[in-house]
Amino acid sequence: MFEQSQARTMRALVFNFFEVTYYATVRKVRKTHGNAVLSIALSVFQSLVFIAAFYFMFSILGTRAAAIRGNFMMYLMSGIFLYLTHIQTVRQMMSAEGSTSSMMQHAPMNTLVSIVSTALSILYTQTISLFCVLLLIHGLVEPVEIANWEGAFRMYLLAWGTGVTLGIIFMAVRPWAPDAVQIISMIYIRANMIFSGKMFVANMMPSLMLPAFEWNPLFHVIDQARGHIFVNYFPHVTNAHYPFYFTLVALLIGMMLEHRTRKFASVSWDAKR
Repeated sequence: MFEQSQARTMRALVFNFFEVTYYATVRKVRKTHGNAVLSIALSVFQSLVFIAAFYFMFSILGTRAAAIRGNFMMYLMSGIFLYLTHIQTVRQMMSAEGSTSSMMQHAPMNTLVSIVSTALSILYTQTISLFCVLLLIHGLVEPVEIANWEGAFRMYLLAWGTGVTLGIIFMAVRPWAPDAVQIISMIYIRANMIFSGKMFVANMMPSLMLPAFEWNPLFHVIDQARGHIFVNYFPHVTNAHYPFYFTLVALLIGMMLEHRTRKFASVSWDAKR
């Protein structure tokens, strides 16, 4: 009599999943700030601060000549924005609600919805921020010209995708070893300040230095993005296949670890954090 009826058809289940994911995504977007517009404005401001800081650093050190010939602002954007997108995705994915979160007490909610909604909220915020920054640069600094918009956007999605999969791995392992995951993630984020290659041109790097950078999928993504953005730059030491397959393998490992963690989840684990 008091039992709640549940949809059984596949179409109804899919619709219910997307509906819950939509509301969870909206909640994630508004989590940083109660006003979604201000939340996006904060992301735009952070990107502008990074670009301005690196612009003055390159100007003071006199290293602009080492950049790719063309729009210098697009050279900065290709490195800084992909780096920010990747790092922020890793940070937010690893802090997404897991199986021991109080949100999981609500019947429609599950860890898959949490993962998908967190990933989509980051993509939504960063994409709007990207277009806002490009519009500001185009209108206030110099015209923006991108040789291959489609290829450059694929690299942007790949930077986001690698961040999502690494974040899922950190999220799945965190309940087992929260302190170790915190330290490892911090080391990874700090290492990417240099080893992402956002301040260097990969083709101009000495061959002895390349092994220290080639392990990083973000290094390949940034260099390949510059190959799509600039008409006179052709990446020779990186490729787009490595970060793509890295994303697929990391996603498989992350979902397996998340399944294992969910199977042995305990509310008492929250006391460790």
